[in-house]
Amino acid sequence: MLSLKKFKVMRGGKEIVKGIDCDFHRGQIHVILGANGSGKTTMANGMIGIYPSQGKVILDGVDISDFTIYNRAKMGLTIAFQEPARFEGLTVKDYLLISSKDKSIHDVESALKMVGLPKHILYQEMDESLSGGERKRVELAAVYLMKPKYAILDEPDSGIDVRSFRKIADIILALRDSGAGVILITHSQEMISLGDVATIMADGRIVGRGDPTEIRELFLNSPCPI
Repeated sequence: MLSLKKFKVMRGGKEIVKGIDCDFHRGQIHVILGANGSGKTTMANGMIGIYPSQGKVILDGVDISDFTIYNRAKMGLTIAFQEPARFEGLTVKDYLLISSKDKSIHDVESALKMVGLPKHILYQEMDESLSGGERKRVELAAVYLMKPKYAILDEPDSGIDVRSFRKIADIILALRDSGAGVILITHSQEMISLGDVATIMADGRIVGRGDPTEIRELFLNSPCPI
C-alpha cells in the first residue's frame, strides 16, 4: 500500500496541498478528480519528491518521505508527467530500452503497439518531431515497461484525440492488471470510468471519496468549483 499521512506541499510560501490522508493499493486504479488548480499535480510532484513536502509518504510499510526522487523510483514509485519531457539526440527506441526493466526490444515493440504507435517511430528522436500526444503515449509505454509498484499518471488524456483515448485507457488497464497501483489524476469525467475507487480534490483538500460513479455525480453536480 502507498499512503499519504497529513501530507502537505508548499509552493511559493503558500500551502497548496493541505494535510491530506489517502491510501492507494496495488492492482487498483485510484482516480484523483478535480478542477484545474485543485492541487492534483502539486500533490503528485510532492509524492514523487520533486516538491518538498511535510507529513509522510509510506510505501509498503517504509517511510520514504525523506527519500530522493531516484530512491523513490528504486522503491517502485514512478510518474508520467502532464507535459512529457523532450530529449534531443535520444531516439524513442533508446528511451524505451532505458526505461524497460527487462531491456527487451520485443517488450518495447509490444508496449509501443499497446499505445497505438507504429514501429517506425522507434527511430525518431524524443523532441519536437513528435506531437504532444505521441510523446504522452511513448511516456505511458515507458512507465509500463518499468513494471512499477505504483504509477502516478498526471492527466494522461489531456491533448489526446478521441481516437487515441481507447489506447490510453487500454495501457492504464494493463498497468493495473500487471499488479501496479495506478494513481490516475484527471479533471476529465470520462476517465473516471476506469477507476476502481475515486477521490475528489478541491482547494488542496479531499472533499469526497468512494465509488467512481458517485464521485462523478458529485463532481458534475456540486455548486462549488471542484
